[in-house]
Amino acid sequence: MDKNTTIAFVLIGAILVIWLYMNAPEPVKIEPGQKDSTSVQIDSIKTEPVERKKEPVEKKKELVTQPVKEDTLEYGKFFKPSSVKERIITIENSDYIIELSNRGGNFHKFYLKKYKNWYSINGNGSNDYYKTSVQLINYPLGNTYDISFVSSDGKAINTSNFIFDTDLKSGKYSISDDDSLIINFTLSAGNDKELIKRYIFYGNKYEIRSEIELINMNNVISNNTYDLVWSNGLRFVEKNSVDEATYSNSSVYSGGEQTIIDASSVGETEQKDFSGSIDWIAVRNKYFTAVIVPDNPHEVEGAYIEGYRIALNKDGVAEYYNARLILPFKNTNYDKKTFTLYVGPVDYNTLKNLGHNLQALVDFGSFFGLKFIVRPIAEYVLLPLFNFLHGFIPNYGFVIIVFSLVIKLVVYPLTKQSYQSMKKMQLLQPKIQELKEKYKDDQQKQSKETMKLYKTYGVNPAGGCLPMLLQMPIFIALWGLFRTAIELRQQPFIFWIKDLSQPDVIYNLGFKLPMFGIQEISGLALLMGITTFIQQKMTMKDPKQQSMVYIMPVFLTILFMSFPSGLNLYYFLFNLFSILQQQYINHKSDGLELVPVKNANKKPGIMARMMEAAEQQSKTKQKKKH
Repeated sequence: MDKNTTIAFVLIGAILVIWLYMNAPEPVKIEPGQKDSTSVQIDSIKTEPVERKKEPVEKKKELVTQPVKEDTLEYGKFFKPSSVKERIITIENSDYIIELSNRGGNFHKFYLKKYKNWYSINGNGSNDYYKTSVQLINYPLGNTYDISFVSSDGKAINTSNFIFDTDLKSGKYSISDDDSLIINFTLSAGNDKELIKRYIFYGNKYEIRSEIELINMNNVISNNTYDLVWSNGLRFVEKNSVDEATYSNSSVYSGGEQTIIDASSVGETEQKDFSGSIDWIAVRNKYFTAVIVPDNPHEVEGAYIEGYRIALNKDGVAEYYNARLILPFKNTNYDKKTFTLYVGPVDYNTLKNLGHNLQALVDFGSFFGLKFIVRPIAEYVLLPLFNFLHGFIPNYGFVIIVFSLVIKLVVYPLTKQSYQSMKKMQLLQPKIQELKEKYKDDQQKQSKETMKLYKTYGVNPAGGCLPMLLQMPIFIALWGLFRTAIELRQQPFIFWIKDLSQPDVIYNLGFKLPMFGIQEISGLALLMGITTFIQQKMTMKDPKQQSMVYIMPVFLTILFMSFPSGLNLYYFLFNLFSILQQQYINHKSDGLELVPVKNANKKPGIMARMMEAAEQQSKTKQKKKH
């Protein structure tokens, strides 16, 4: 969770507590003796990482993060330099364009045809995918998807810079929807010793089949193990690198649980080792991911992931993640391991359809350990409803309008109960004031009579806050959904709102506000702040609360300036509907009267029991004194 999000939740929570406190009955006195936005293009950044504070625990796990010069490569006695130049083979299907290199037999560039660069969304609709589509490989740092091991002559071998033979010529190969294409990359270690990397591409799928074959390598690979490596994470492809870094990470799924490392501090490396079977490893940026899924998790001995963050010019940041599977080698003449590779969008339905619990990669957000509540709400209620509405409404902005109205109707009973409870508390205040005057010299009696008053008229002092607290998991789930949903990426609404996943900027201040770091003014954040002010003005009648009427809207407006316009649109509409709802409930409640309830002698509630316990404790202490 980024700094602004944390500040927002803490502030909202603090304001909620203060607001509930100020709306609650005045407590009875007990006698003494009781108790991160910046635009960057990653291709142009320096690739030298800053000095790290922590290093990986084992030297063998230091992953390659930059291309190695030819004259510094360690070949040992098994591998020889090649005079063959690097060649590129291009594969295209309906979803991607991939450039494969014979250097390393791996991925050089990976374009997703259905997703545009942030700087080309307002273009002329060109079909030149090389110019408009996102490209996910950090190729200035080297190609990725490599094999590494220690050879029997003591050399640390990484295949990323070795030239492989291939059975396809350079050029472009297109795959129709019902077709597939197989490519073999072969690295010779002499005397019929071969390492083969085989890829199977399909015409209408993001996933790629990968096979690793080791032929007569039993006297080449030592330590009975080799690693399958994804280096340098994924290239940043969004306008705001700080925001993208917030959601970038590497993770391992094993034993039914996803473990994530997030390099959140500049200059500090985060890493983690895993042992035993591994279901998958992944690296990701905000909206896209690369996942390696072994066909047989029990054939994996473990995994290792690491990541680090570097600072860029103009307050930008970049993060790089490396992940590797540790694979057993039984020192046989022939060994084969098979995998599924997925390089594509972090889309819930797409990932879920692939199986292996890949939908765990979708981050719905959490707050102070509430993930076990928040995620099911977002995953099984909010997201399906959101997608259902989009099936009828093509514009996501209008989907959000209808969505916010539906959510408002769903929580209406809770909101109504909260408003009516607060109304009853207001009507009860004159009677409470009378008790304060009548028993001003006997605080315990005052407390007891106040609780009896609540019981007589069926008023729960916490009735105004409990419905609001019950709604909090829904609001937190919505917060996470709208901040990370790829469905909103580059989706326009109307007027100045061109991208629901980015702030809707209407003015640039030219400087940053101290503490908050806000430089751009969001139109929807202003509208959200105005409606918050109106709502507070309608709710808070006590003169002691007037400062809150002004403070809360101002702080929330500033904090929401950097949030996606889709999120701000939702909260603006939710506020607007709340104002209309409050007007309606207030009108319906104008004739509300305090009437003694019939079951006033029922078992006392928790508040009454707490007060009785406090009274009993006080009497016990007084007896001990005498």
